[in-house]
Amino acid sequence: MKKISRNQDVCIGCRLCEVYCIVAHSKSKDIIKAFKYETPRQKSRVLVEERKPYSFAIQCQHCEQPFCVYSCLTGAMYKDDDGRVLHNKDKCIGCWTCIMVCPYGAIKIDSDKKIISKCDLCIEHSEPYCVKNCPNEALELVEGEF
Repeated sequence: MKKISRNQDVCIGCRLCEVYCIVAHSKSKDIIKAFKYETPRQKSRVLVEERKPYSFAIQCQHCEQPFCVYSCLTGAMYKDDDGRVLHNKDKCIGCWTCIMVCPYGAIKIDSDKKIISKCDLCIEHSEPYCVKNCPNEALELVEGEF
């Protein structure tokens, strides 16, 4: 299972991971169009926390035993064959149980849609945009157990 590893020692808190997450989930996949013209704007599934002197990106860890999946009332949260923890927006009823049980605080409310928003490892792309566009390589896609 591939997961995103973060190195807080080299993260500069530029928030480009947040920006490119929005671009990756936009209709146009274009940075200008995604921010200037698309409404509602997509929500970043990455959140940069700053605790000086460190900054680091928080996103879904695609847990081996995901509490969010076990607690989902409708089956909207699920684990695919590759080990990714994913979300089916059509089944989500907005109960927020997954948000309450996530030990990483990585699941957020997508307020425009009244459902949740979480990292999907940019499943429709070859590599997560946050990893691909991190200028200091603070984010890395790695294979292994965490």
